[in-house]
Amino acid sequence: MRHPRLARHAQRPQRRPHHRDHRDAQRLIQLPSDSTLARVNPKPETSYPKPRPALGATRADFPILHQQVNGKPLVYFDNGATSQKPRSVIDALVHYYERDNSNVHRGLHALSMRATDAYEGARTRIAKFINAADPAEIIFTRGTTESINLVAHSWARAHLKPGDVILTTEMEHHSNLVPWQQAAKAAGATLRYIPVLGADAEGGLNLAALDTLLTPAVKLFAFTHISNTLGTINDAALLCRRARAVGAVTVIDAAQSIGHAPIDVQALDCDFLAFSGHKMCGPTGIGVLYGRRALLDKLAPDETGGGMVVTVTYEGATWKPAPERHEAGTPNVADAIALGAACDYIDSIGRDVIAAHDHHLGQVAMEKLSAVPGIRIIGPRAGQPRGGLVGFAFADVHAHDVVTFADEDGLALRGGHHCNQPLMRKLGLTSTTRASFYFYNTEQEIDVLVGSLHRIQKFFVG
Repeated sequence: MRHPRLARHAQRPQRRPHHRDHRDAQRLIQLPSDSTLARVNPKPETSYPKPRPALGATRADFPILHQQVNGKPLVYFDNGATSQKPRSVIDALVHYYERDNSNVHRGLHALSMRATDAYEGARTRIAKFINAADPAEIIFTRGTTESINLVAHSWARAHLKPGDVILTTEMEHHSNLVPWQQAAKAAGATLRYIPVLGADAEGGLNLAALDTLLTPAVKLFAFTHISNTLGTINDAALLCRRARAVGAVTVIDAAQSIGHAPIDVQALDCDFLAFSGHKMCGPTGIGVLYGRRALLDKLAPDETGGGMVVTVTYEGATWKPAPERHEAGTPNVADAIALGAACDYIDSIGRDVIAAHDHHLGQVAMEKLSAVPGIRIIGPRAGQPRGGLVGFAFADVHAHDVVTFADEDGLALRGGHHCNQPLMRKLGLTSTTRASFYFYNTEQEIDVLVGSLHRIQKFFVG
Protein backbone atom coordinates (compact mmCIF):
# COMPACT_ATOMS: atom_id res chain seq x y z
CA MET A 1 0.00 0.00 0.00
CA ARG A 2 1.33 3.39 -0.97
CA HIS A 3 2.25 5.73 1.86
CA PRO A 4 -0.38 8.54 1.90
CA ARG A 5 2.10 11.45 2.18
CA LEU A 6 4.66 10.41 -0.41
CA ALA A 7 5.44 12.86 -3.18
CA ARG A 8 6.21 10.51 -6.04
CA HIS A 9 8.23 11.84 -8.97
CA ALA A 10 8.75 10.40 -12.41
CA GLN A 11 12.48 11.10 -12.42
CA ARG A 12 14.62 9.40 -9.81
CA PRO A 13 18.28 9.98 -8.96
CA GLN A 14 20.34 7.22 -10.51
CA ARG A 15 22.98 5.56 -8.38
CA ARG A 16 26.51 5.98 -9.75
CA PRO A 17 29.54 4.03 -8.60
CA HIS A 18 31.57 5.85 -6.00
CA HIS A 19 34.78 7.24 -7.42
CA ARG A 20 37.53 7.22 -4.80
CA ASP A 21 40.18 9.22 -6.62
CA HIS A 22 39.72 12.20 -4.32
CA ARG A 23 42.03 15.17 -3.89
CA ASP A 24 42.93 16.88 -0.65
CA ALA A 25 40.11 19.16 0.42
CA GLN A 26 40.97 22.77 0.99
CA ARG A 27 41.68 23.85 4.52
CA LEU A 28 39.29 25.87 6.60
CA ILE A 29 40.55 29.43 6.88
CA GLN A 30 40.82 31.53 9.98
CA LEU A 31 41.39 28.64 12.39
CA PRO A 32 44.38 28.02 14.65
CA SER A 33 47.19 26.30 12.75
CA ASP A 34 47.20 23.33 15.12
CA SER A 35 43.47 22.77 14.86
CA THR A 36 42.32 19.41 13.59
CA LEU A 37 39.96 21.35 11.35
CA ALA A 38 42.92 22.64 9.37
CA ARG A 39 44.41 19.23 8.68
CA VAL A 40 43.74 17.27 5.54
CA ASN A 41 43.68 13.54 6.19
CA PRO A 42 42.68 11.27 3.32
CA LYS A 43 41.92 8.44 5.76
CA PRO A 44 38.65 8.36 7.70
CA GLU A 45 38.95 9.65 11.25
CA THR A 46 37.64 7.80 14.27
CA SER A 47 38.13 10.71 16.68
CA TYR A 48 36.85 14.23 16.23
CA PRO A 49 37.48 17.64 17.76
CA LYS A 50 35.01 17.83 20.61
CA PRO A 51 32.61 20.75 20.88
CA ARG A 52 32.52 22.80 24.05
CA PRO A 53 30.39 20.89 26.61
CA ALA A 54 28.32 23.97 27.45
CA LEU A 55 27.25 24.37 23.80
CA GLY A 56 24.15 22.26 24.36
CA ALA A 57 22.90 24.86 26.81
CA THR A 58 22.34 27.25 23.91
CA ARG A 59 19.21 25.29 22.94
CA ALA A 60 17.40 26.99 25.81
CA ASP A 61 17.89 30.30 23.99
CA PHE A 62 15.83 29.18 20.97
CA PRO A 63 12.07 29.07 21.66
CA ILE A 64 11.23 27.31 18.40
CA LEU A 65 13.34 24.24 19.21
CA HIS A 66 11.10 23.28 22.14
CA GLN A 67 8.21 21.83 20.17
CA GLN A 68 7.00 18.58 18.72
CA VAL A 69 6.35 17.82 15.07
CA ASN A 70 4.04 14.90 14.32
CA GLY A 71 4.27 13.92 17.97
CA LYS A 72 8.09 13.79 17.93
CA PRO A 73 10.65 16.29 19.25
CA LEU A 74 11.70 18.68 16.50
CA VAL A 75 15.10 17.89 14.99
CA TYR A 76 15.97 20.93 12.93
CA PHE A 77 18.53 20.00 10.26
CA ASP A 78 17.62 22.68 7.71
CA ASN A 79 20.10 25.32 8.87
CA GLY A 80 21.61 25.65 5.40
CA ALA A 81 18.29 27.14 4.29
CA THR A 82 17.77 29.29 7.39
CA SER A 83 18.90 29.16 10.99
CA GLN A 84 16.69 29.57 14.03
CA LYS A 85 16.63 32.77 16.08
CA PRO A 86 17.69 33.14 19.72
CA ARG A 87 15.60 35.03 22.23
CA SER A 88 18.05 37.96 22.23
CA VAL A 89 17.47 38.57 18.50
CA ILE A 90 13.71 38.32 18.90
CA ASP A 91 13.90 40.72 21.84
CA ALA A 92 15.92 43.20 19.77
CA LEU A 93 13.12 43.30 17.20
CA VAL A 94 10.43 43.69 19.84
CA HIS A 95 12.38 46.41 21.64
CA TYR A 96 12.80 48.42 18.44
CA TYR A 97 9.15 48.22 17.45
CA GLU A 98 7.89 48.93 20.97
CA ARG A 99 10.24 51.84 21.80
CA ASP A 100 12.27 53.22 18.88
CA ASN A 101 10.31 52.63 15.68
CA SER A 102 10.97 55.59 13.39
CA ASN A 103 12.53 56.42 10.05
CA VAL A 104 16.28 56.95 10.20
CA HIS A 105 18.57 59.80 9.11
CA ARG A 106 17.57 63.46 8.92
CA GLY A 107 14.98 63.08 11.70
CA LEU A 108 15.47 65.52 14.57
CA HIS A 109 13.06 64.03 17.09
CA ALA A 110 14.07 61.60 19.83
CA LEU A 111 12.72 58.40 18.26
CA SER A 112 14.38 59.06 14.91
CA MET A 113 17.70 59.83 16.54
CA ARG A 114 17.54 56.66 18.66
CA ALA A 115 16.62 54.58 15.61
CA THR A 116 19.44 56.13 13.59
CA ASP A 117 21.96 55.47 16.33
CA ALA A 118 20.85 51.83 16.59
CA TYR A 119 20.85 51.35 12.81
CA GLU A 120 24.30 52.82 12.30
CA GLY A 121 25.48 51.02 15.42
CA ALA A 122 24.47 47.75 13.77
CA ARG A 123 26.53 48.68 10.71
CA THR A 124 29.55 49.28 12.93
CA ARG A 125 28.94 45.97 14.77
CA ILE A 126 28.77 44.02 11.52
CA ALA A 127 31.92 45.70 10.23
CA LYS A 128 33.68 44.49 13.37
CA PHE A 129 32.20 41.00 12.91
CA ILE A 130 34.04 40.56 9.59
CA ASN A 131 36.91 42.95 10.41
CA ALA A 132 36.06 45.50 7.73
CA ALA A 133 38.33 48.53 7.84
CA ASP A 134 35.44 51.01 7.80
CA PRO A 135 31.71 50.73 8.66
CA ALA A 136 31.06 52.52 5.35
CA GLU A 137 32.15 49.28 3.65
CA ILE A 138 28.96 47.59 4.91
CA ILE A 139 25.96 47.91 2.57
CA PHE A 140 22.63 46.62 3.87
CA THR A 141 20.67 44.56 1.33
CA ARG A 142 17.85 42.02 1.41
CA GLY A 143 20.29 39.12 1.39
CA THR A 144 23.09 37.35 -0.44
CA THR A 145 21.22 37.33 -3.75
CA GLU A 146 20.67 41.08 -3.81
CA SER A 147 24.25 41.71 -2.67
CA ILE A 148 25.70 39.71 -5.56
CA ASN A 149 23.28 41.27 -8.03
CA LEU A 150 24.34 44.74 -6.91
CA VAL A 151 27.92 43.96 -7.93
CA ALA A 152 26.84 42.14 -11.10
CA HIS A 153 24.78 45.12 -12.21
CA SER A 154 26.78 48.13 -11.05
CA TRP A 155 30.32 46.82 -11.38
CA ALA A 156 29.73 44.95 -14.64
CA ARG A 157 28.13 47.91 -16.42
CA ALA A 158 31.20 50.02 -15.75
CA HIS A 159 33.99 47.49 -16.26
CA LEU A 160 33.08 44.56 -18.54
CA LYS A 161 33.59 44.68 -22.29
CA PRO A 162 33.63 42.13 -25.13
CA GLY A 163 36.49 39.68 -24.76
CA ASP A 164 36.62 39.93 -20.97
CA VAL A 165 36.17 36.83 -18.81
CA ILE A 166 34.19 36.22 -15.62
CA LEU A 167 35.45 33.18 -13.73
CA THR A 168 33.37 31.15 -11.29
CA THR A 169 33.10 27.48 -10.26
CA GLU A 170 30.93 24.47 -11.01
CA MET A 171 29.67 24.32 -7.41
CA GLU A 172 27.97 27.73 -7.26
CA HIS A 173 24.48 28.42 -5.97
CA HIS A 174 22.27 29.93 -8.67
CA SER A 175 22.56 33.28 -6.88
CA ASN A 176 26.28 33.33 -7.63
CA LEU A 177 25.83 31.98 -11.15
CA VAL A 178 22.80 33.47 -12.90
CA PRO A 179 23.78 37.12 -12.20
CA TRP A 180 27.15 36.50 -13.86
CA GLN A 181 25.51 34.78 -16.81
CA GLN A 182 23.40 37.88 -17.33
CA ALA A 183 26.33 40.24 -16.83
CA ALA A 184 28.46 38.34 -19.34
CA LYS A 185 25.62 38.28 -21.87
CA ALA A 186 25.01 42.03 -21.54
CA ALA A 187 28.69 42.90 -21.98
CA GLY A 188 29.61 40.32 -24.60
CA ALA A 189 32.00 38.75 -22.09
CA THR A 190 32.71 35.05 -21.51
CA LEU A 191 31.80 33.05 -18.40
CA ARG A 192 34.14 30.20 -17.47
CA TYR A 193 34.06 27.61 -14.70
CA ILE A 194 36.62 25.91 -12.48
CA PRO A 195 35.61 22.22 -12.54
CA VAL A 196 34.98 20.01 -9.53
CA LEU A 197 36.83 16.72 -9.18
CA GLY A 198 35.41 13.23 -8.67
CA ALA A 199 32.19 11.40 -9.47
CA ASP A 200 30.74 12.69 -6.19
CA ALA A 201 32.64 16.02 -6.28
CA GLU A 202 34.68 14.62 -3.42
CA GLY A 203 37.87 16.19 -4.74
CA GLY A 204 36.68 19.78 -4.47
CA LEU A 205 37.81 22.36 -7.01
CA ASN A 206 40.42 21.45 -9.58
CA LEU A 207 42.94 24.06 -8.47
CA ALA A 208 45.39 22.97 -11.16
CA ALA A 209 42.94 24.46 -13.66
CA LEU A 210 43.64 27.92 -12.23
CA ASP A 211 46.89 27.99 -14.19
CA THR A 212 44.99 28.04 -17.47
CA LEU A 213 41.69 29.65 -16.42
CA LEU A 214 42.83 32.51 -14.18
CA THR A 215 44.54 34.78 -16.71
CA PRO A 216 44.72 38.57 -17.15
CA ALA A 217 41.58 38.29 -19.30
CA VAL A 218 39.64 37.48 -16.11
CA LYS A 219 38.18 40.70 -14.75
CA LEU A 220 36.10 39.17 -11.96
CA PHE A 221 36.34 35.91 -10.00
CA ALA A 222 33.22 34.88 -8.04
CA PHE A 223 33.23 31.80 -5.82
CA THR A 224 31.52 30.26 -2.82
CA HIS A 225 33.30 29.95 0.51
CA ILE A 226 31.38 26.82 1.59
CA SER A 227 29.28 24.90 -0.94
CA ASN A 228 25.63 24.75 0.09
CA THR A 229 25.26 21.31 -1.54
CA LEU A 230 28.62 19.61 -1.05
CA GLY A 231 29.89 21.14 2.17
CA THR A 232 33.23 21.74 0.45
CA ILE A 233 35.31 24.46 2.13
CA ASN A 234 37.21 26.49 -0.43
CA ASP A 235 40.48 28.16 0.48
CA ALA A 236 39.22 31.71 0.04
CA ALA A 237 42.52 33.34 0.93
CA LEU A 238 44.36 31.34 -1.73
CA LEU A 239 41.75 32.07 -4.40
CA CYS A 240 41.78 35.80 -3.62
CA ARG A 241 45.58 35.83 -3.75
CA ARG A 242 45.61 34.12 -7.14
CA ALA A 243 42.98 36.53 -8.47
CA ARG A 244 44.86 39.57 -7.23
CA ALA A 245 47.98 38.38 -9.09
CA VAL A 246 46.16 38.82 -12.42
CA GLY A 247 44.23 41.94 -11.44
CA ALA A 248 40.81 40.29 -11.09
CA VAL A 249 38.17 41.58 -8.68
CA THR A 250 36.94 38.93 -6.21
CA VAL A 251 33.39 38.26 -5.00
CA ILE A 252 32.89 35.72 -2.21
CA ASP A 253 29.52 34.09 -1.51
CA ALA A 254 29.73 33.63 2.27
CA ALA A 255 26.11 32.62 2.83
CA GLN A 256 27.08 29.23 4.27
CA SER A 257 30.18 30.30 6.18
CA ILE A 258 29.10 33.50 7.90
CA GLY A 259 28.30 32.73 11.51
CA HIS A 260 29.94 29.31 11.22
CA ALA A 261 33.62 30.27 11.20
CA PRO A 262 35.70 33.40 11.71
CA ILE A 263 35.84 35.63 8.61
CA ASP A 264 38.35 38.45 8.27
CA VAL A 265 37.89 40.34 5.01
CA GLN A 266 41.19 42.17 5.41
CA ALA A 267 43.11 38.93 5.89
CA LEU A 268 41.29 37.38 2.93
CA ASP A 269 42.06 40.49 0.86
CA CYS A 270 38.75 40.13 -0.99
CA ASP A 271 37.04 42.93 -2.88
CA PHE A 272 33.42 41.98 -2.19
CA LEU A 273 31.79 39.52 0.20
CA ALA A 274 28.06 38.77 0.40
CA PHE A 275 25.95 37.11 3.08
CA SER A 276 22.45 36.88 4.55
CA GLY A 277 21.41 37.52 8.13
CA HIS A 278 18.86 34.73 8.38
CA LYS A 279 21.50 32.00 8.10
CA MET A 280 23.45 33.34 11.09
CA CYS A 281 20.67 33.59 13.72
CA GLY A 282 19.44 36.91 12.33
CA PRO A 283 16.07 37.81 10.81
CA THR A 284 14.97 37.29 7.23
CA GLY A 285 15.02 40.15 4.75
CA ILE A 286 18.40 41.59 5.73
CA GLY A 287 21.80 40.90 4.23
CA VAL A 288 25.15 42.53 3.68
CA LEU A 289 27.45 43.39 0.84
CA TYR A 290 30.95 44.13 2.04
CA GLY A 291 33.03 46.06 -0.47
CA ARG A 292 36.29 47.93 -0.37
CA ARG A 293 35.52 51.59 0.24
CA ALA A 294 37.44 52.70 -2.85
CA LEU A 295 35.33 50.39 -5.03
CA LEU A 296 32.00 51.24 -3.42
CA ASP A 297 32.50 54.98 -3.82
CA LYS A 298 33.14 54.54 -7.54
CA LEU A 299 30.33 52.03 -8.06
CA ALA A 300 27.24 53.54 -9.69
CA PRO A 301 24.09 52.94 -7.63
CA ASP A 302 21.90 50.07 -8.78
CA GLU A 303 18.78 51.73 -7.38
CA THR A 304 18.06 55.44 -7.06
CA GLY A 305 15.65 57.53 -5.03
CA GLY A 306 15.49 59.13 -1.64
CA GLY A 307 18.25 59.01 0.93
CA MET A 308 21.15 58.41 -1.45
CA VAL A 309 21.40 61.79 -3.16
CA VAL A 310 23.31 64.99 -2.36
CA THR A 311 21.42 67.27 -4.72
CA VAL A 312 18.56 66.83 -7.15
CA THR A 313 17.55 69.20 -9.95
CA TYR A 314 15.10 68.81 -12.80
CA GLU A 315 18.09 67.90 -14.95
CA GLY A 316 19.81 65.31 -12.76
CA ALA A 317 21.19 64.28 -9.39
CA THR A 318 24.45 63.67 -7.56
CA TRP A 319 25.12 60.73 -5.26
CA LYS A 320 26.30 60.47 -1.69
CA PRO A 321 29.37 58.33 -0.98
CA ALA A 322 29.05 54.77 0.29
CA PRO A 323 27.19 53.36 2.07
CA GLU A 324 24.26 55.74 1.47
CA ARG A 325 24.58 55.75 -2.34
CA HIS A 326 23.75 52.02 -2.35
CA GLU A 327 20.82 52.16 0.11
CA ALA A 328 18.04 54.03 -1.68
CA GLY A 329 14.75 54.52 0.14
CA THR A 330 13.74 53.61 3.68
CA PRO A 331 16.08 50.86 4.89
CA ASN A 332 15.17 47.72 6.80
CA VAL A 333 15.97 49.31 10.14
CA ALA A 334 14.55 46.71 12.52
CA ASP A 335 16.19 43.72 10.88
CA ALA A 336 19.55 45.48 10.61
CA ILE A 337 19.47 46.13 14.35
CA ALA A 338 18.50 42.51 15.02
CA LEU A 339 21.36 41.35 12.80
CA GLY A 340 23.71 43.28 15.05
CA ALA A 341 22.22 41.40 18.00
CA ALA A 342 22.85 38.13 16.15
CA CYS A 343 26.52 39.07 15.81
CA ASP A 344 26.67 39.64 19.56
CA TYR A 345 25.05 36.27 20.25
CA ILE A 346 27.33 34.32 17.91
CA ASP A 347 30.45 35.95 19.30
CA SER A 348 29.32 35.13 22.84
CA ILE A 349 29.71 31.48 21.82
CA GLY A 350 32.81 31.88 19.67
CA ARG A 351 33.02 31.20 15.94
CA ASP A 352 36.02 28.93 16.39
CA VAL A 353 33.91 26.85 18.78
CA ILE A 354 31.03 26.79 16.29
CA ALA A 355 33.38 25.73 13.48
CA ALA A 356 34.69 22.85 15.60
CA HIS A 357 31.15 21.77 16.43
CA ASP A 358 30.11 21.92 12.76
CA HIS A 359 33.09 19.79 11.78
CA HIS A 360 32.42 17.31 14.57
CA LEU A 361 28.77 16.82 13.62
CA GLY A 362 29.65 16.63 9.93
CA GLN A 363 32.17 13.86 10.54
CA VAL A 364 29.83 11.94 12.86
CA ALA A 365 27.04 12.21 10.29
CA MET A 366 29.36 11.04 7.50
CA GLU A 367 30.41 7.99 9.50
CA LYS A 368 26.90 6.99 10.55
CA LEU A 369 25.14 7.73 7.27
CA SER A 370 27.73 5.68 5.39
CA ALA A 371 26.37 2.60 7.16
CA VAL A 372 22.87 3.09 5.71
CA PRO A 373 22.35 0.64 2.81
CA GLY A 374 22.04 2.15 -0.67
CA ILE A 375 23.07 5.68 0.29
CA ARG A 376 25.33 7.87 -1.85
CA ILE A 377 27.04 10.78 -0.10
CA ILE A 378 28.39 13.67 -2.15
CA GLY A 379 31.17 16.09 -1.28
CA PRO A 380 34.29 15.61 0.86
CA ARG A 381 35.03 12.16 2.24
CA ALA A 382 35.19 11.24 5.91
CA GLY A 383 38.17 12.85 7.58
CA GLN A 384 38.36 15.71 5.10
CA PRO A 385 37.33 19.21 6.17
CA ARG A 386 33.70 19.96 5.38
CA GLY A 387 31.14 22.49 6.49
CA GLY A 388 28.36 21.42 8.80
CA LEU A 389 26.19 19.76 6.19
CA VAL A 390 25.89 16.42 4.42
CA GLY A 391 24.16 15.85 1.08
CA PHE A 392 23.05 12.34 0.12
CA ALA A 393 20.81 10.39 -2.22
CA PHE A 394 19.20 6.96 -2.48
CA ALA A 395 19.24 5.22 -5.85
CA ASP A 396 15.49 4.59 -5.92
CA VAL A 397 14.00 7.19 -3.58
CA HIS A 398 13.45 10.81 -4.56
CA ALA A 399 14.70 13.40 -2.09
CA HIS A 400 11.21 14.85 -1.70
CA ASP A 401 9.99 11.45 -0.53
CA VAL A 402 12.86 11.23 1.95
CA VAL A 403 12.05 14.66 3.39
CA THR A 404 8.31 13.92 3.55
CA PHE A 405 8.89 10.59 5.27
CA ALA A 406 11.49 12.02 7.69
CA ASP A 407 9.09 14.79 8.69
CA GLU A 408 6.97 12.12 10.36
CA ASP A 409 9.93 11.48 12.67
CA GLY A 410 10.14 15.17 13.56
CA LEU A 411 13.07 15.83 11.22
CA ALA A 412 13.36 19.05 9.21
CA LEU A 413 15.54 18.29 6.16
CA ARG A 414 15.89 19.90 2.73
CA GLY A 415 15.35 18.01 -0.51
CA GLY A 416 15.77 19.05 -4.13
CA HIS A 417 18.48 20.51 -6.34
CA HIS A 418 19.36 23.19 -3.74
CA CYS A 419 19.68 25.87 -6.44
CA ASN A 420 22.56 23.84 -7.92
CA GLN A 421 21.00 22.43 -11.09
CA PRO A 422 24.16 22.42 -13.26
CA LEU A 423 26.14 20.63 -10.53
CA MET A 424 23.36 18.10 -10.03
CA ARG A 425 23.35 17.28 -13.73
CA LYS A 426 27.13 16.87 -13.70
CA LEU A 427 26.80 14.38 -10.82
CA GLY A 428 24.01 12.50 -12.59
CA LEU A 429 21.41 13.45 -9.97
CA THR A 430 18.02 15.12 -10.08
CA SER A 431 18.01 15.85 -6.36
CA THR A 432 19.66 15.17 -3.02
CA THR A 433 18.61 15.33 0.60
CA ARG A 434 20.60 17.72 2.77
CA ALA A 435 21.07 17.66 6.54
CA SER A 436 22.70 20.90 7.71
CA PHE A 437 23.79 21.54 11.28
CA TYR A 438 24.40 24.42 13.66
CA PHE A 439 25.75 24.80 17.17
CA TYR A 440 22.42 23.91 18.80
CA ASN A 441 22.32 20.48 17.13
CA THR A 442 23.54 17.31 18.83
CA GLU A 443 24.93 13.85 18.06
CA GLN A 444 21.74 12.35 19.47
CA GLU A 445 19.78 14.14 16.77
CA ILE A 446 22.00 12.56 14.14
CA ASP A 447 21.00 9.18 15.57
CA VAL A 448 17.35 10.15 14.98
CA LEU A 449 18.23 10.96 11.36
CA VAL A 450 20.02 7.65 10.84
CA GLY A 451 17.12 5.71 12.34
CA SER A 452 14.67 7.49 10.06
CA LEU A 453 16.81 6.77 6.98
CA HIS A 454 16.94 3.08 7.86
CA ARG A 455 13.13 3.12 8.08
CA ILE A 456 12.87 4.92 4.73
CA GLN A 457 15.27 2.49 3.07
CA LYS A 458 13.31 -0.48 4.39
CA PHE A 459 9.96 0.99 3.30
CA PHE A 460 11.05 1.68 -0.27
CA VAL A 461 13.60 -1.03 -0.94
CA GLY A 462 12.74 -3.70 1.59
